[in-house]
Amino acid sequence: MWRTIFNLILVLLIGACAAFVAAPWFAFRALKADARDGDAQGLAELVDYDALRGTLKTQLGPTPNATTAPAPTIWTDPIGAMKRALEPLTPPPPAVERYVSVQGLHDLTRGYEPGKAPPEPPMPDNLPDQVVAAVQEPWPSLRYWGPNRSRFVVRAPDAPARETVFTFQRRGWFEWKLVQIRLPAKDQAQP
Repeated sequence: MWRTIFNLILVLLIGACAAFVAAPWFAFRALKADARDGDAQGLAELVDYDALRGTLKTQLGPTPNATTAPAPTIWTDPIGAMKRALEPLTPPPPAVERYVSVQGLHDLTRGYEPGKAPPEPPMPDNLPDQVVAAVQEPWPSLRYWGPNRSRFVVRAPDAPARETVFTFQRRGWFEWKLVQIRLPAKDQAQP
């Protein structure tokens, strides 16, 4: 009797550990499926839009590699401090919104730039063909896994050197949110 209870507890513990380790993978697959289906509510649960817009804004801005000066203080530069305080109220550039839209996220999860992806082929009707289609679609590769952060790499189908990196951060035991997308370098983005 005790051996059966011990085995049951051991199986449950191994299952919980496997679910904890695989949770980022399921979050990426859910992100891709929600973006494909146009489920904005599902995406809102999977994406930290403020953090994502902030990282994309620095990449898509006019000088993404420039070093920034320290933030102005009220004592050294009162006008600059007021500008910085009002900065979050300004809307992000339109280029950022193109990337965080439902269609933009779907294109990025497939390895394409937003608006440049070919249409997806229709899903087959019977189950064996659906399984074959799911196995043949491009899979993301795991770049890093940690207990609180995980990164996946999606390579462009037409240019495998072009990599888009998706960073997920753990927010609960099994809840992961997309907090950063690192876009391919500009020299790699042009085939």
